[in-house]
Amino acid sequence: MIRLAIVDSDSGFVRVLTKRLEAMSWDHRVLAGPPPVDELVAIRVNALVVDPAVLGPNAWEFLERVGVGLPAMGLVVCTGRSTVAQRVRGLRLGVDDWITKPCHPEEVVARVEAVVRRRRRASTPADVGPLVAGELEIRVDQFQAFVGTQSADLTRREFELLHLLAEGRGQVLQREEIYQRVWGYQMARGDRSVDVFVRKVRSKLKALSPEWSYIHTHFGIGYRFQPETSDGEPAEITPPVLEVADASPDVAPADRERADGEPGSVHELGARLASST
Repeated sequence: MIRLAIVDSDSGFVRVLTKRLEAMSWDHRVLAGPPPVDELVAIRVNALVVDPAVLGPNAWEFLERVGVGLPAMGLVVCTGRSTVAQRVRGLRLGVDDWITKPCHPEEVVARVEAVVRRRRRASTPADVGPLVAGELEIRVDQFQAFVGTQSADLTRREFELLHLLAEGRGQVLQREEIYQRVWGYQMARGDRSVDVFVRKVRSKLKALSPEWSYIHTHFGIGYRFQPETSDGEPAEITPPVLEVADASPDVAPADRERADGEPGSVHELGARLASST
């Protein structure tokens, strides 16, 4: 079952959506305004559907705070007319999906399900060690990649793309498959999001590890992750391992073996957000 929070003042939209959620037995909550991050943690929601028109001039700040503070929670914007610049800015701040009203509740439900599936796949226990490739350590417990102690400063989606490719360990992944698994739904014809995000990840990795190449292009097909030095020498990819605490030295071997066993209309959003872009 999915736990969903909704921040929206559009009574008609909320009524139709909550009726559908009740029919599906989803645990859901309608919030009058933007909740603090700790409240979202307390109610343990899997996803948040929010209309930025309700958030007023602090819309971007809220989206960024939630995107950074709750990396395991899905964040879906559902609002009226918006510009490409606004949608791109939201996605870069951590929004998983952007839906334009008017929309059918079934589409909202389907997109939330896709986002939650992706979040659950990305959720890994904190006691799993890093995936090591060349100079790079990919840490799923921190949603980040490092060289030594220096972070690549990846966004959540950039990390998911890198982690997906790295898990392939030398296999070529098609663009469509990457999009389906990272974005959560089918890639539209002509969509270049995968290429754009690969370019961003490459740039950040090159700045951090200039003597290595990690992501390789297979033109017309997709991408492959394989660490190589500037001389073209490939390096081994060490998969993450479960870090289990050592048993106490005082435990007998036999025992150790057993132990292991809104105010404001939708049309006002354009003016509000445009003024902040």
